[in-house]
Amino acid sequence: MKNKLNMLDEMEYDRENGALLYRGVRYLLIRPETIIGFQKAVEDMSGESAKEAMFKGGFEGGRLSTVRYMEEFNLGPEEIMEFMCSMGGALGWGRMEWEYDDTRIVVRVYNSPFAEKYGISDHGVCHLIEGVFAGVGEVFFGSASSKEIKCVAMGDDFCEIVVEPKEG
Repeated sequence: MKNKLNMLDEMEYDRENGALLYRGVRYLLIRPETIIGFQKAVEDMSGESAKEAMFKGGFEGGRLSTVRYMEEFNLGPEEIMEFMCSMGGALGWGRMEWEYDDTRIVVRVYNSPFAEKYGISDHGVCHLIEGVFAGVGEVFFGSASSKEIKCVAMGDDFCEIVVEPKEG
């Protein structure tokens, strides 16, 4: 399905206020090295994975975007998935392919800048992307759990995130 919405065509730069906007929602451009630098600093300071911090930020952004764009564009779940994956690519987060049904969301990310810049890891590192789609899943399913089951940083050919309704 071809995305009818191209956010890059509708981005506005407010020079006076130093803001980049899409339909009134502010976005920013940032190098992936900056994000990964933050992620690794949190890991160094806590001795643990930075997943929770990065995930929570992505989750809130994904949830808010899903609610806003469902209301503003009157899109259903499949159209939202197409839009969110296309938007992810437009923002430079990699090329995304997706599957959706009432039981799960699967997102495959090719050329993830997070995995590329992180380096070798024994765990998935695309916490922002996972959080975004967990936020989407929260809106779709009411409550959701997620897992990055493949990651380029672990030696896989692409990153893969699975989101399912939370049981119980």
